[in-house]
Amino acid sequence: MTEPAKQPTARVVFVMGPSGAGRSTAINVFEDLGFDTIHNLPLSLFDRVVSGSGMRPALALGIDVRNRDFSVDALLSALEQMTTAGIAAELVYLDCTTDVLLRRYSETRRRHPLAPSEPLAVGIEREIELLQPIRERADHLIDTSNMTPHDLKAEIERRFADDGAAELVLSVESFSYKRGLPRGVDMIFDVRFLANPHWEPELRNLDGRAPDVAAYVSADARFSDFFTKMSDLVESLLPAFKAEGKTYLSVGLGCTGGQHRSVAVAEKLANALAKKGWQVSTRHRELERRGLTASDVGTSQ
Repeated sequence: MTEPAKQPTARVVFVMGPSGAGRSTAINVFEDLGFDTIHNLPLSLFDRVVSGSGMRPALALGIDVRNRDFSVDALLSALEQMTTAGIAAELVYLDCTTDVLLRRYSETRRRHPLAPSEPLAVGIEREIELLQPIRERADHLIDTSNMTPHDLKAEIERRFADDGAAELVLSVESFSYKRGLPRGVDMIFDVRFLANPHWEPELRNLDGRAPDVAAYVSADARFSDFFTKMSDLVESLLPAFKAEGKTYLSVGLGCTGGQHRSVAVAEKLANALAKKGWQVSTRHRELERRGLTASDVGTSQ
């Protein structure tokens, strides 16, 4: 007798991030949303859990570096295998600044799992470095630095609630074509035709968030018409995406190095959409790789 085919899970969400960034809170929110959830799943049990015939269609997995069999390569390989097998796999990365992680650990008086007998800062930096490839692969990057547990709950509900009432959350991302297209982006615009601030010595070491760089990019005679048409196109499509039940939409802006033009245009687009009442966040992939934050605007790099 032929065995009945197993029903694969329709959606699997991996939840990762440095210890203290809010992973346990996030997993609890997914459980409230109707997901089957597993905290700290050992990767050695991954295949057995996902291929089980009794799985519900939505599964959220919290992955912890403290698991003995944890491996960055193994996790990334699992994500690729699931995508190849037709399973909707998504990676949520909960990001957080080092100083906030230090404060949170100090408040709880816990030892860091990667530095049980060393200074707390050593463990935090070690974990952030270890998880960098996973952060780069993330489909959803959520910075919890300034979030309360309630804020994080609301953010996850906006992105993953399946009751038709969730708001459409937008992410506007800059990137470098040299490093390839970002994962999970719904719309991409190429801004390499704009004048490049890289060739101006006084602007070269700044990025697109600096007012002088933004003004230089906007002064290109081709910029105004392009930006008007692009922003009108994006805005005109948002109600349709929302009506179709989409809760998360990502727009990518790419240039050669991901430092000047794409960053400036992404910032301007995000501001324009926010003024129209949309929930918008920005992400600058190449600046993040270099560890640059908002406080670095206007400084040498």
